[in-house]
Amino acid sequence: MKIGLTYDLRSEYLAAGYTEDETAEFDRESTVEGLENALRELGHAPVRIGHARQLVQKLVSGEEWDLVFNIAEGMCGIAREAQVPAILDVYGIPYTFSDPLVLALTLHKGLTKVIVRDGGVPTPDFALVEKLSDVERINLPYPLFAKPVAEGTGKGVSPKSKAKDLAALRQVCGDLLKTYQQPVLVETFLPGREFTIGFTGTGDEAKVIGTIEVLLLANAEPEVYSYTNKEYCEDRVVYKFLRPTDDPVVRQAEEIALKAWRILGCRDGGRMDLRCDAAGKPNFMEVNPLAGMHPEHSDLPILSKLAGVTYLELMRRIVDSAIRRIENSPPSKAKRFGKSCGQRKG
Repeated sequence: MKIGLTYDLRSEYLAAGYTEDETAEFDRESTVEGLENALRELGHAPVRIGHARQLVQKLVSGEEWDLVFNIAEGMCGIAREAQVPAILDVYGIPYTFSDPLVLALTLHKGLTKVIVRDGGVPTPDFALVEKLSDVERINLPYPLFAKPVAEGTGKGVSPKSKAKDLAALRQVCGDLLKTYQQPVLVETFLPGREFTIGFTGTGDEAKVIGTIEVLLLANAEPEVYSYTNKEYCEDRVVYKFLRPTDDPVVRQAEEIALKAWRILGCRDGGRMDLRCDAAGKPNFMEVNPLAGMHPEHSDLPILSKLAGVTYLELMRRIVDSAIRRIENSPPSKAKRFGKSCGQRKG
């Protein structure tokens, strides 16, 4: 298959004047190279596309692909991860991972928690701070934890995120509102074990790859899986692979996570973060249906490797899941316009 690659290359945005923090979620050149190499080994023909605007340019020029392997995060807007899938839907071009609805929803951590909570998935109580005065109306027991509502890669998360009183909460919310220009999610702080759980597949075919426990070393920022700890994970974090047959808490976490994955309608592959409350019960924290795919640095490939699933096998499972979805889906209405909606015949 001819498989296009959509991504946001960090070096391109840095060269354009964006900051390290603004580009924290974007990909290294080595990530794109890893995807290309794996797809070639699987017998496909990878073709670089790039970010959303580059995708639009190529579509207008008439380029086509059998499938797009999409890891583009987007730069602008609270639904930015949905932009590339939405464009591809317009043109009737299939792609890996979740659709625009799921990607727009899950980037907003507050709305995601509403959905999983209504589905019976345990998640800590929370409030949304849209302006600083909202802090005064929060009626949740301290300590509380604050983070931007629509960021990934630990952006905005630091030891200051854990607020022990109203003054600390007011300070961290004020800083986050100013820095990220978006609402702040404030939730009950969970003091227990933290897990990252990986998935491949869609719906009833979705399966857990494995679970890792995130263990912070002495030189790490304490108590939080922060942006800094993630960025320097090789020196600050130990990822301990755990089997549900050996640990009943892990078994419970995987059951909760798989239920949430299916409720949210996530597809093909991704990961989910859970943390235990004071009683040791796992709670849903957030989901990443557009997980990082760097072969050595990203959580999903890391936990897959620990589970005995090579990077090549992980890629095969993701692509195969997308192909099965495509084969079982009705023909795209976009195809009625000809080769693509951008080439409608007069």
